Amino acid sequence: MPTLASHRKSRTRSGVGTNSPAVGVTTAAIASVTLLSTQGAAAAPAEPNPSVEEVQKKVDDLYRQAGSATQQYNKAKTATAKQKSTVDRVRDNVAKSADKLNEARRTLGSYAATQYREGTVAPTAALIFADSPQSFLEQKEVTDRLAERRQGAVADFQSQQADLARQRERATESLESLADSQTSLRTSKETVQKKLAEARTLLTRLTSEERARLAALERKKEDEARREAEAKSKAAAHAAARAAERERQERQERRERQEQPSAAGPESPAATGAGTTGTGTTGTDAGAGTAGATGGAAGGAAGGTPSSAGSAYATKAAKVLAFARAQIGKPYVWGASGPSSYDCSGLTQAAWKVAGVELPRTTWDQANTGTRVATDGLLPGDLVFFYDDVSHVGIYIGDGMMIHAPKPGANVREESIYYMPIHGSVRPA
Repeated sequence: MPTLASHRKSRTRSGVGTNSPAVGVTTAAIASVTLLSTQGAAAAPAEPNPSVEEVQKKVDDLYRQAGSATQQYNKAKTATAKQKSTVDRVRDNVAKSADKLNEARRTLGSYAATQYREGTVAPTAALIFADSPQSFLEQKEVTDRLAERRQGAVADFQSQQADLARQRERATESLESLADSQTSLRTSKETVQKKLAEARTLLTRLTSEERARLAALERKKEDEARREAEAKSKAAAHAAARAAERERQERQERRERQEQPSAAGPESPAATGAGTTGTGTTGTDAGAGTAGATGGAAGGAAGGTPSSAGSAYATKAAKVLAFARAQIGKPYVWGASGPSSYDCSGLTQAAWKVAGVELPRTTWDQANTGTRVATDGLLPGDLVFFYDDVSHVGIYIGDGMMIHAPKPGANVREESIYYMPIHGSVRPA
């Protein structure tokens, strides 16, 4: 039997041919992906690690922003406390008014029940059935008095009802205000925490060598600020000494001019009298000049205030500085006002409270308390504020130095007021 020819196409032993379209597409796709990956890597190189100086600048900026947010938190916290107190007071008033209203309601109920039991008798019928006209009049007087009392009770009930409605409306408004304050408080707290977390993240990425270098930069910055404070203090002292010397020379020149003999001659009685009078005047002028100089010095020492007022301020400032020095070494904690930790405005508030002066809670409000003073007229105890947003404050102690609660991770310490940009200063009392 002849073998049948096969009609099937023969398969290639190498599988899919090299000229297959699928292979071409796949190869092109792989090449494209590889090319794009290479181009992407070339177009977006990895960002270099920031330098220690950049980290320092960023961390300082974050701490400053956190300080500003802390003041916002303190403000919201104070507002929340006030609103809660208001809500509690209004609630108590509403409860008392509700009790009074219920009492008035019970009184009206008893009147209504009595009237229902006794019924209502027309005046004509009451006159007919009365034992005598006098009895009728007496009964009518009693009835009128009861009616007036009932009408008064009704009016009192209506008044108390309206007052309770108003108080409930105020309570609702107070609750809404409290809710807004609480929302602001949460927002401020989250902002502070976010800024501090960012700063901590930057610091934790530093190597031990970079941290050591950062600490060295901080010390350098502190030393520079201290030298600047010392230089400005010496310059101010020299300026004061030169001013005092000029004043002394002017007094001496006035005295010499007044002591010169008169043109009439010493033998002339008029000249003698004039000379005597001149001498007396000179003594008076000298005394006045001395008193004026003393008063001027006292006034300058007190920032232009009278000596008695300056002495009173110095007494208060001594208490403030004693308290502030006792807090040195305690940690900065945002939102804290003592006794174990402080933020900047919490420390100043607590220190001046010891001297009998109640300061507001935030740096913004403290900056508007008391009398504004120039930097070159600062006295110990004055408050110095920093940055354009007035987010930091310290207590001046003299010689360009202050005590303050600096920032998270640092303790209450003495530092130059020139360590940060000065916004302004005030004398609280």
